[in-house]
Amino acid sequence: MTLPLFLAAATEHAATSPLDSLRDTFVHFGVEWKYILIQLVSFLIVLGVLYKFAIKPTIAAMEERAGKINSGLKYAEEMQAKLAAAQQESAAIIKKSQVEATRIIDDARKSAKDFLDRQTQETSAKVSDMLAKGQQSIELEHKKMLADARTEIARLVVITTERVLAKKLSDADRSSYNEAASRELMSL
Repeated sequence: MTLPLFLAAATEHAATSPLDSLRDTFVHFGVEWKYILIQLVSFLIVLGVLYKFAIKPTIAAMEERAGKINSGLKYAEEMQAKLAAAQQESAAIIKKSQVEATRIIDDARKSAKDFLDRQTQETSAKVSDMLAKGQQSIELEHKKMLADARTEIARLVVITTERVLAKKLSDADRSSYNEAASRELMSL
């Protein structure tokens, strides 16, 4: 409804100058220049106060926060790179440790096998020595026993021969007994 009034007022005053026409239009609608000027000054004061105490600190806080976020992102990227490097280093250390552990285990197995072979050889040599000594001991004991038996047999033969000889035997019988006893002793 204001548009038709505005157009009607504009056509009535079309014959006058455009500046007069504009002033008449503002007066017709109740617009006064002094109030507009006061409102403009008030708006500029409010705008200045808002800028100084609200907008400027808000912008500074946002810029500070953006800086912290950027530094945090850079720090996170650096830490991610360090983490990747540390993971690679730990993987290399683990691999090296596994190789070293395998080598140590192989060395231990080889040492254990060598020790076992050495112990087996030493034990085998000791057993062989003990068997040889035992065999020698048995042979010595056997020889000693045979010698003792010969001595005992000879003594018994001598005693028996003395008893038999104490009886009267001929020289031929004596010699035959002596030869038989000698043969008996030699066969043992």
